Amino acid sequence: MSPLLELVLQYSAYALIALGAVLVAAAYYRLGIVGTYLGDYFGILMSERVTGFPFNVMEDPMYNGSTMIYLGDALLAKSVAGVLLSLVVYITYEVATRYFEGPFTAHIYEEAAKAKAKKGK
Repeated sequence: MSPLLELVLQYSAYALIALGAVLVAAAYYRLGIVGTYLGDYFGILMSERVTGFPFNVMEDPMYNGSTMIYLGDALLAKSVAGVLLSLVVYITYEVATRYFEGPFTAHIYEEAAKAKAKKGK
C-alpha cells in the first residue's frame, strides 16, 4: 500500500471513530439511561419522542455511530474481516430497526399520544 493511501485510510478511520463516538454520546445524552436501555419496551416512555441532535440528523444515531466506530477500528487494523463484520453489523441493525424497533417505537408513542389526548377530553 502506498504511504499516501495508508495515510488517507488512517485519517478516514480516525474520522469515522470520532464521528461515531459523537453520535453515540449525543444520543446517550438525549435519551438518558432509561431511554438508552430499552425503557420503552418496559413501558417507561419519555414525555415525547426525542427529535433533537443527533436524532434530527439520522433516525438511529447509536446504531449508525457504533457501526462507524467498528468500521474505523477495522480500517485502522487493516482487517478485511473487520470491514466485512462491520457490514454484517450494519445490515443486522438496518433489518432490526426497519422491521422491528422502528415500527414498535412509532406505535408506542402513537398510543401514548392517543391516551394523553383521551385524558385531556
